Amino acid sequence: MNIKIILFFTLTFFLFGAPSQSNIEINESKKEEFITVKTKDLISEKNNIDDELKNNIWITVYENYKNYQILQNKKNTLDKEITRLERKSPENSERRAKLKTLQDEREGINNKLQLLGEYEDEPFKKLLSPNLIDNAPTISNPLAIFSALSYREKLKSDQNEYEQRYKSLISVVENLERKEQILKELADISSGKQEHKQEIAKTKELLNTLKPFVELFRTTLNVYGKKINEMKIEITQKIAHESKKLITVGIILGVLFGFLLFSKYLMRRYLKDIERFYTLNKALNVTFVILVVLILLFAYIENVNYLVTILGFASAGIAIALKEWFMSIIGWLVIFFGGSIHVGDRVRFFKDGVEYVGDVIDISLLRMTILEDVTLTTFERNRRAGRVIYIPNNYIFTNMIANYTHSGLDTVWDGIDFIVTFDSNINKASNIAKEIAQKYSKGYAENTRQKLNKLRRHYHLKNISVEPRVFTLITPYGMKISVWYYTNSYATLPLRSTISASIINNIKNEQDILLAYPSQSIFMSDDNQKNIPSDELKANKESI
Repeated sequence: MNIKIILFFTLTFFLFGAPSQSNIEINESKKEEFITVKTKDLISEKNNIDDELKNNIWITVYENYKNYQILQNKKNTLDKEITRLERKSPENSERRAKLKTLQDEREGINNKLQLLGEYEDEPFKKLLSPNLIDNAPTISNPLAIFSALSYREKLKSDQNEYEQRYKSLISVVENLERKEQILKELADISSGKQEHKQEIAKTKELLNTLKPFVELFRTTLNVYGKKINEMKIEITQKIAHESKKLITVGIILGVLFGFLLFSKYLMRRYLKDIERFYTLNKALNVTFVILVVLILLFAYIENVNYLVTILGFASAGIAIALKEWFMSIIGWLVIFFGGSIHVGDRVRFFKDGVEYVGDVIDISLLRMTILEDVTLTTFERNRRAGRVIYIPNNYIFTNMIANYTHSGLDTVWDGIDFIVTFDSNINKASNIAKEIAQKYSKGYAENTRQKLNKLRRHYHLKNISVEPRVFTLITPYGMKISVWYYTNSYATLPLRSTISASIINNIKNEQDILLAYPSQSIFMSDDNQKNIPSDELKANKESI
């Protein structure tokens, strides 16, 4: 009997004395009622424990392990029986049918054993083993901070998951201990029913199986937690170090960017020369980009020698695969540091037999951008103007590019040709052309003289005559007078138009100067004229 019931009746005996027959009946009734209530409470508590244990991973693994052992024992029995039947002789249909049935049953058991193969030995090894701790990521750039944060969260998740497994094991052991106690009470109350004794044995077996793992799990959890905490501290320190470096680099880049903006502000306010402003602005942008790249390289590349080696091997492939781009970059360096072409210069170049003349409006890393203007070239050849033309920088190595405004020398020689008859006053015509050219090109000539004197510091110049020049040459139709003068390279066509019109107007006023043009003269002898009728002769003269 339960010790509590014995104490209850002993206390009742001392308090109320020896019970009478009626009291004994009443006490027996109360005793049965008490046992009934107590039994219901214990069974209800046991059912709750069973419900908790039903979905527990440790119980599931144990049941799979027991099932595997049962199936394995059953398979061994079948193997012995099949071997016995196979050795038995002679054969008959009944024995063959039984053998076939046993073999099919063994095949089914083998399939189940294959599914439960992981529970053959050490079924709780997987639950007891913590998740592997991967190597901590290397934090060498700002993007690696995000992977480090993700790694730290994974460590925390693994640690929490392992702790939950430990708590689950503790809960199972406590519930099994309580279940064992409940079953013992039920066995005492119910005078030790056989089913309770069997369940007590199963519970005790399961408890004896799981309980030794508690201490092992506690030790493993302690070691695992310390290792996780060490990794967390290490990752946190690396993140802090990289964040500090990122802030430092950000401050440096911010200061450089502020200096760039301040410099551009000063240039816009005090620098009035547009060409110089563009050049300095471009130089500041390029310098800023180069400094940013260098700062980032030295800040986030652990081994610069490794980068140099990689670039050394890659340069050969780059030179072959991106030959045009590579040459354009080299051309940009030659243009930028050589100073042969600047933004605003007027240039001329040829491509596939077509001549282009225009003003350079931009010089980028790969190409020059030119805005085509209305010039004598567009007037006589292209009959098109205003196009935006892109010239690869590598053209300076393979094609001839003429610069009309190099080193501030923005004037060029231009010439006008006209033909007068052989009997005209050639000297007067030459003087008229020269005077008109001097009149309209005087300012350009003086400007050219000053620029050429400055260029003598850098170039070997012998003749710097800037006065208009006139040449007289014999042609089949008359005397060609060619007048040459200095004009602004951006206004060649308008000045040519003005001088041409002035020369023609002045020559028209001279009686002894006649303009010549392609013509033919026919001379007929008197003998031939005698044989021609008078009317026909008159018609020929009129046609002539």
